[in-house]
Amino acid sequence: MPNGKHIPRLGLVISKRFAKNAVQRNRIKRLIRESFRHHKVLLTGLDIAVLLKSVIPKPAESRNVNARLEKQWQEISKSWKKG
Repeated sequence: MPNGKHIPRLGLVISKRFAKNAVQRNRIKRLIRESFRHHKVLLTGLDIAVLLKSVIPKPAESRNVNARLEKQWQEISKSWKKG
């Protein structure tokens, strides 16, 4: 959603259902935050909430997660910048 400010903001919802222990949840949050930081310019003026809906792969597959996040940031930017 647009936030009326010049900075993007991020909210995270990572439940125990999909990430069983705190180490997994924190790793997922780190991956998402890092990707968000790299795309701040693209997401200026938006509030974004990330809700985990499935299990994240093992740490060795974090490149796949980063690629999927990048695609999502691009789609979010396109859809909100049009309107």
